Amino acid sequence: MPLVELRSVSKVYHLGDEEIRALDNVTLDIAEGEFISIIGPSGSGKSTLMHILGCLDTPSHGTVRLDGVMIQDASARQLASMRNRKIGFVFQFFNLLPKLNVLQNVELPMIYSGISAKERKQRAMTALEAVDLANRARHRPSQLSGGQQQRAAIARALVNDPRIVFADEPTGNLDSHTGDAILQLFRKLSQQGRTIVLVTHDPEIAAVTPRRIEIRDGKIAEKIDLALAGLNRPMAAKETREPKPV
Repeated sequence: MPLVELRSVSKVYHLGDEEIRALDNVTLDIAEGEFISIIGPSGSGKSTLMHILGCLDTPSHGTVRLDGVMIQDASARQLASMRNRKIGFVFQFFNLLPKLNVLQNVELPMIYSGISAKERKQRAMTALEAVDLANRARHRPSQLSGGQQQRAAIARALVNDPRIVFADEPTGNLDSHTGDAILQLFRKLSQQGRTIVLVTHDPEIAAVTPRRIEIRDGKIAEKIDLALAGLNRPMAAKETREPKPV
């Protein structure tokens, strides 16, 4: 069974008499351990799709199953628990709390899980070590570079050992060298067996994933398995050079 199953999913909004289909009859499977990208221009429906995949929203029509649970049938409490325990989110603007240090920011998802302070600290440090940021654990976000802040956000997304991680334009607020380093980190996490979905408008970013889902006008326009097509080559010249520390 796929980790995520969408069947004939639509999301419809009504503005007066006008019907807007943000998603239109989308069917999609994501297997455990996959590294995929969802690509499309602004307004294409890719963010709506991510919100539904990530249990931040429910479809108007169709069914969504995540790790065996039908999300449209789940209660608000069940959905909150799934977001906390089974899903990790990484966003463009980091969303770190400025008054907390990096370690405390990474601990936050575990507070809502009822985990003891001692275990929270241990797990947060392990997550920071995984993204090479343990030496910045006591720093506040304002004392970090953009790349370091994004690494902290990735550690926070990983700390509850989620089944799937969604990254929405994770390099959009970073320079190209730092963005390349973050993509290399996602590739490393994928090689370790993490299920990762990158949401982007940038074809160069989408090209680093073995599978690409292109969405336009709320519909899946194209599904490409770059590995099977022989197109998923090592990162291009600018991508493979040694990234600057971030």
